[in-house]
Amino acid sequence: MTKLYKRYNLLIQLVILVVSYVFIINQVFWKQDLPALLKPLAENFSSSKFLWMLALILVLMILNWMLEALKWKKLINKVEPLSLRQSIMAVLTGVTISSFTPNRIGEYFGRAFILKKASHIEGILITILGSMSQLLVTILAGSLSLLFFLYLFMPDTEFMSGYLYVGFVFSVLFLDILLVGLFFNVSFLASWKEKILRNSRVRIRRYFDVFTLYSNRELWIVMALSFARYAVFSTQYVLLLWILGVRMPFYYMYLMIALIYFIMAVIPTIALTELGIRSSVAIYCFGFYFARSMTGTAETNLAILMASVLMWFINLGIPAVAGSVFLFRLQFFRNNEA
Repeated sequence: MTKLYKRYNLLIQLVILVVSYVFIINQVFWKQDLPALLKPLAENFSSSKFLWMLALILVLMILNWMLEALKWKKLINKVEPLSLRQSIMAVLTGVTISSFTPNRIGEYFGRAFILKKASHIEGILITILGSMSQLLVTILAGSLSLLFFLYLFMPDTEFMSGYLYVGFVFSVLFLDILLVGLFFNVSFLASWKEKILRNSRVRIRRYFDVFTLYSNRELWIVMALSFARYAVFSTQYVLLLWILGVRMPFYYMYLMIALIYFIMAVIPTIALTELGIRSSVAIYCFGFYFARSMTGTAETNLAILMASVLMWFINLGIPAVAGSVFLFRLQFFRNNEA
């Protein structure tokens, strides 16, 4: 049976490796044609300022995933102690598998199946908890940016007259507070497991007890790491836009970027199509500022498109390739699986 498990593991690992590389190559060379997009930047590569900024963006990429690894290590240590190195490997492997799965759900399996002792189901649920914290930060920042966006760029619309906008503001704030409250009381999932999984086996229901393992202090630390990650990759986006020639106040850039991530969070996507959608959403959102200031040009739209593509390539493409190195550490079948 052990030999059979090893063969099955190897087969799945090879399939994931091939599929992930096909998707990445398709995204970079066929669908978006990254080399062609980078051609206008050829002369910039001779500029030391440009290269230093690009180096800083790459350093921020490392910091981004280091923070995510720290967050996952903090969470997963409750069921299986891991070193930071092991956590980084798990996170990068998750990025590789998420590259071709809807809404990046492969990330949960990529991390959980690298665990050696803890239950895979527990690993998946804990990874979902970490993703919930990151999604919550995206929703909080994005919903607040939406309020400012409407106030700044649609002041004369019918929606902004009367009490509609005021009611919308209070509704958004109420929902934000509700979501924060639910996150810090995530243990309720354990108490509701009998109702949610009434017809499931007892063994599956008990896995939901992992949500009771974390104190509010620990959840605050997880949230703080999620906020730090959000600040890092938002700053990456700002720097990319700046070095590509997009000129607008930084606070407007952060406002639009928060709105872009918010919209992307609520649109179901496959990573393969996400890049095209993100580019379109970015051009649309930034278009409001440039339409009002009457400074937008075709070159500006191209720069926004290039920034979106480079963000994907730097923050997801490169880590996905790096994570493929660790695919063969995944254990989809184990003799000791609980």
